Amino acid sequence: MLIANLCRDRDLSSSMASRRVPKVTSKEGASQCKEKHAVLLSPVGKLEISGCETGLHEIKLPKMSVLPNGAEASAGCEVCEGAEGMTEPLKQCTAWLHAYFCEPARTEQLPVPPFHHPLLQQEGMEPRPRADGWVPAHRFTAPGRPCIIYKRNSFTKQVLWTLLRDVKFGEAISYQKLADLAGNSRAARAVGGAMRSNPIPIIIPCHRVIRSSGQTGNYGGGNLMKEWLLSHEKLQKEKLAY
Repeated sequence: MLIANLCRDRDLSSSMASRRVPKVTSKEGASQCKEKHAVLLSPVGKLEISGCETGLHEIKLPKMSVLPNGAEASAGCEVCEGAEGMTEPLKQCTAWLHAYFCEPARTEQLPVPPFHHPLLQQEGMEPRPRADGWVPAHRFTAPGRPCIIYKRNSFTKQVLWTLLRDVKFGEAISYQKLADLAGNSRAARAVGGAMRSNPIPIIIPCHRVIRSSGQTGNYGGGNLMKEWLLSHEKLQKEKLAY
């Protein structure tokens, strides 16, 4: 009887798992919610965005192998896949990215979409950590599903929020200076790790973080994309100054 009950419970768990909504998973933690995807065609290629009703999960960059030509560089940023059923955070992300590429002055007026990624959770509970060091940071119900976000109190999170808050359009900052701003002047190398972990590039502008020598340094979308984004911002800032 006991074995039969265990088998039945295992079959039930397996059936429920097969119907479970997509997960947002990463090395930093995990969440469960109803994830939506869209693809935007931008001057730097196709940007894949994902998120749920609660917030934006990720922006995935393409690898840029060549710089866009004049026509491509002046192109807009429009949804080419997944426009139907977009959540409000994905709509906000699309509007923000369109403004970034086409009307940069408007980015200051538009809301930054809410984030729903364990690296970026700022508020919530602080109970006893799990065995792996993660603590539940935000508990709510996503359409019909319980959803728990886990976070680790980390320097990475501090760096990313400092970067978003303090380094504006058209500016650049060194890894060392960003470490200072984030509260640990000895952590320039850790800042580089935080940039590699950034789940929301462009909006959280890791492309603006460069080496103290003035060299651009590495970037998830490739060095060409980082150079293009910096040049785009410099040019647009100069236009806005006139």
